[in-house]
Amino acid sequence: MTIDSFKREIAAAAKAYEKYVLCLDKTPDDFETSLHSLMQKAIKAYENRGEGFRHGIALDKRVTVILSQGDEPRPMCGIYFNLHSPYHKDALPKTVKAIGKSQPHGD
Repeated sequence: MTIDSFKREIAAAAKAYEKYVLCLDKTPDDFETSLHSLMQKAIKAYENRGEGFRHGIALDKRVTVILSQGDEPRPMCGIYFNLHSPYHKDALPKTVKAIGKSQPHGD
């Protein structure tokens, strides 16, 4: 299995990226380069997955590639755009407390 096995999926993702995805830090050419790298990593993860595992996954901040075992010899391929905003803040609003953090007791 090679990257060329998934030319159709890569072409569809590249077309969607150019048409629909606004990305401030990757040109369409950079995206395609990243996609080829992620596809290679997903293939390696899929081919080396442990017994009982059905997927090979590779991702970066912008894209997730997943190869899934199905009924056919060739795995199913999904390419997903990760939603991200450059305006996203990691901190929770002051009115929200993170789950699992200890809260002071008023003794």
